[in-house]
Amino acid sequence: MAAELSAPWLAPEEWQAVRLSLKVAFWAVVAALPPGLIVAHALARWRFPGRGLLNVIVHLPLVLPPVVTGYILLVVFGRRGILGAWMADTLGLVLAFRWTGAAVAAAVMAFPLMVRAIRQGIESVDPGLEQAAATLGAGRVRVWLSVTLPLMAPGLIAGIVIGFAKALGEFGATMTFVAAIPGETRTISTAIHGLLQVPGQEGAVVHLALISVVLATGALALSEVVSRKLGPGR
Repeated sequence: MAAELSAPWLAPEEWQAVRLSLKVAFWAVVAALPPGLIVAHALARWRFPGRGLLNVIVHLPLVLPPVVTGYILLVVFGRRGILGAWMADTLGLVLAFRWTGAAVAAAVMAFPLMVRAIRQGIESVDPGLEQAAATLGAGRVRVWLSVTLPLMAPGLIAGIVIGFAKALGEFGATMTFVAAIPGETRTISTAIHGLLQVPGQEGAVVHLALISVVLATGALALSEVVSRKLGPGR
């Protein structure tokens, strides 16, 4: 009994999985945000041939089985993949079975959710306000920074938080593309999956699940607070 009470709440390798999950989720959002802003703005404001096709492609990761998405990433960015071989030989960059590959997989899975939230934020902005700013002499960049961005901020924050939460909990695509290598690609989700296969590890599974809930809840609470501060009339 004394040995059980003195045992650590989580083993070092489990804490390592938590830290890696936060790292992967952070860089997944960083990687997905710039193209997400561009695509969301294009879908919300522009009319062009192929717009419907772009919308379908963006949302494919939501309807495809995550394992299929991971397999596609492996075919494209694997060590012998369509682009992966060139990246490895020319740039010395290998994504498959690396934490950077986990971030790419998480970014791909989070991307459509981020685009949807950001797009809704942009569509909530009255185009008349943008036009009024333009008639007063503001250029496109200044209009976007001074009018569009502040008004769409709640949608932008929601997209970032939803993307972070999705990246934090991503499993299928990550497992297929980069596996669950301890210290390299073993995130919270893949760690839980691995522990479930080992008898007597229920306690560690519960602890990791609780950490996931706390992180997701904290992110959503922070998003709510910031969105209120940036809401209409603020």
